[in-house]
Amino acid sequence: MKQFSGKVLFLDRSDINTDEIIPAKYLTEVSKEALKPYLLEDLNLEEFDCSRDISGKSIVVTRSNFGCGSSREHAPWALEVNGIHLIIAESFARIFRQNMFNCGMMAIELPSKTIDKIFDDFAGKETVIETNLEKNLFIITSSEHKMEILFEISDFDQGLVKAGGWLEYADANY
Repeated sequence: MKQFSGKVLFLDRSDINTDEIIPAKYLTEVSKEALKPYLLEDLNLEEFDCSRDISGKSIVVTRSNFGCGSSREHAPWALEVNGIHLIIAESFARIFRQNMFNCGMMAIELPSKTIDKIFDDFAGKETVIETNLEKNLFIITSSEHKMEILFEISDFDQGLVKAGGWLEYADANY
């Protein structure tokens, strides 16, 4: 099972599409590792610098409709190879969300008021999220704040996550 705790990258924008997650010109790459340096290369977000801001982060907190656009598995792969296994947002494009779980990663939706509170209290500060998958609980901490948030995940999606992805789940269950 992948790691779902760590430092947070805040991306304060809705509608971040798969072309911004991994530009289409890199879709000819044949390994996940080849995608690594190009994650979020084309993201249009004021004061964001992918070469500076991604390193050491393992969780993304963002706004609504994350992963919209093309239905490519390369977007979750580019996140995964960079050590980002958890995205927390108000909503996800349906195919992107399922591709995350199929890869053994998590795409967790929280209400917009909760996302607003997380941004208000934690964005701009070094923030860590600890995930307790057994209790469906996030513990968010910075030097100034601490917050506990319950999240929902279906039994099937939790099974995919615990197995490490769809292929591992299928091998174990079919």
